[in-house]
Amino acid sequence: MTQQEEQIFNARAAQAQSLQQAQLLIEALPWIKEATGKTVVIKYGGAAMTDNKLCADVMSDIVLMKIIGLNPIIVHGGGNEISQLSEKLGLPVEFKDGMRVTSPEVMDVVKMVLIGKVNQELVGQMNAHGHLAVGLSGADGHTIKAEPISAELGLTGNITQIDTTLLHDLISSNYVPIIASVAVGADGASYNVNADMAAGKIAAAIGAHKVIFLTDVDGLYADFNDKTSLISHLTLNQAMEMQRSEGLSAGMITKIQACVTALTAGVSRAHILNGTIAHALLLEIFTNEGVGTMIMREDQEVGDNGFTNYPLEGLASKLHSRD
Repeated sequence: MTQQEEQIFNARAAQAQSLQQAQLLIEALPWIKEATGKTVVIKYGGAAMTDNKLCADVMSDIVLMKIIGLNPIIVHGGGNEISQLSEKLGLPVEFKDGMRVTSPEVMDVVKMVLIGKVNQELVGQMNAHGHLAVGLSGADGHTIKAEPISAELGLTGNITQIDTTLLHDLISSNYVPIIASVAVGADGASYNVNADMAAGKIAAAIGAHKVIFLTDVDGLYADFNDKTSLISHLTLNQAMEMQRSEGLSAGMITKIQACVTALTAGVSRAHILNGTIAHALLLEIFTNEGVGTMIMREDQEVGDNGFTNYPLEGLASKLHSRD
């Protein structure tokens, strides 16, 4: 092949790639039109949150969702890092019935890790693309209120109420709230609450159209040891039945409980996705196939994406170069 022929070949290959990218955008347009203006709550956890490259990719996807016109709200935990720091400080790492025993000293660690470290890291990753993210905890604006579950569990809390005032204010100003799963009690004390349940209850309270749980498994399995038994979709009633399954881990049971909480309140769809799959969020929202497990109410069909027509407005206006 001559140099000229090689140049022509490379030019045509580049053109073909560009055409393919354009076609993908055209195919996504109907989904984009229907999704614009809708609120999506994303619970972020698992290995996808602790790997810097994966985290940067997820934050980029969420920025793209915001540019398109969705209103994302991110809720996160950070259980592994809480345990690691507790061990370094010589504090006990105890669990009862799958829930962390949170002494006042451990609660200080929870706040240091979730609010001081993980939350700010996620904010930084997103704000690498512009001035979009606002980091807060559930205690800010009394967004998440809680009460102690039991004396045995200390400051581990059960969520009693969600106040969406601050979230509505941030969304209306085109910001992306990133919320650490720390709540406040009636006595002003801080409580360690489950991030999955926080996401489900926030989705229910704010009237989100979808709630998405990004984790490090592909979704729900009929038999976790059989990787061919992934459940692509199920109804709310089926999800409620699965809550009683003995084959589910404590973590997955909590996710299903959060999904049930959201859908019972009117949220259209709940999704459990593997956040380590490249662009899993975009694949689930903007394609027919999807990549994880979708839970829906009985009055819906699988082919329905859970969005309805909405004007093309509310596009992100705060994307600009950092000072």
